Amino acid sequence: KEKISYGIGAVGKDMVYMLTASYILYYYEDILGVSAVYTGILLLAARVFDAANDPVMGVLVARTKSRFGKFRPWLFSGTVINALVLYAMFAVPEKLDGNPLLIYISAAYILWGVTYTMMDIPYWSMIPAVTKTPADRENLSVVGRTCAGVGSALIAMFTVALVGVLGGDSERAGFGRVALIVSVLFVAAE
Repeated sequence: KEKISYGIGAVGKDMVYMLTASYILYYYEDILGVSAVYTGILLLAARVFDAANDPVMGVLVARTKSRFGKFRPWLFSGTVINALVLYAMFAVPEKLDGNPLLIYISAAYILWGVTYTMMDIPYWSMIPAVTKTPADRENLSVVGRTCAGVGSALIAMFTVALVGVLGGDSERAGFGRVALIVSVLFVAAE
């Protein structure tokens, strides 16, 4: 039961990750018209920020003391906020253009990375806390990674078709609707 629950969480988590990793460049550059130079600088800045953010999150998780444990508060809050931010990243208001658009996508993308870290670090960090032996840890890791691959594969197989079906003539609207569906599935899986 715990392995299945853990695996289902990995499916949702990696659907969110893969949607962003696979389609954010296309969405920002080809659909929103943001320059490749700006997008590249944004993604680089976000990765540099993540290099500092990830260890800080690890320390926060390790120091968390709550009646829900050290992992659950971060998993819950990170998942819900990340789902909302994912939708916001792919449902950019039509009226935004120029500098307001650049500010919006920059804030959304960096916030997405922070909130993804909020639930990703505790997700993988809890393996030793919920297992008793090294063999159990290995088995749970395999379940998590395998199910994560399933989540990634679902995005790879169905996103383009769903964008077309759900967006009609508007890829922009299609991506927003796909992000909404993935966000709901993500929260339900966690």
